[in-house]
Amino acid sequence: MTEVNPSLQAGQAMNMKNYVRFEFPSLPENVSFARSCVGAFAAQLNCTLEEIEEIKLVFSEAVSNSIIHGYDNRPYEKVVVMATILENQIMEIMVEDYGRGMTNIEQAMEPSFSSDPARMGLGFSLMKSFMDELNVCSQPGQGTSVKMKRCFQVKSQAALA
Repeated sequence: MTEVNPSLQAGQAMNMKNYVRFEFPSLPENVSFARSCVGAFAAQLNCTLEEIEEIKLVFSEAVSNSIIHGYDNRPYEKVVVMATILENQIMEIMVEDYGRGMTNIEQAMEPSFSSDPARMGLGFSLMKSFMDELNVCSQPGQGTSVKMKRCFQVKSQAALA
């Protein structure tokens, strides 16, 4: 796992228009603050309020997963967020933790699977349904990185047709 913005790697830095990186302790009360930050950042894009709410929803799901599953609700662990706006109305969000990680990512991404029997296990399904790309990297004992990407240009071009 890395703390460098994936968009800054592999020649994508030239496509970047703006980015924000922040980290916070794994306290549940920080989810709404981080959600508001990413929502405000997404407002720079030419998108609707409904689309911003969708971004905030999937983002808060990823952060909640880090806190609940990655850190087993242990407070004062570190959650790292990187949000990037690329050219062509593309937003990329990365949420990273250094918690317990996952041994089987494919199983974790199945609808209704959860490491906590009290949970519904719909987080990754929700992220997939609202984002154009979802990439999860995880190492047991080292943490998990969730990278999501959404393009808002498609709807803008469709409106012009």
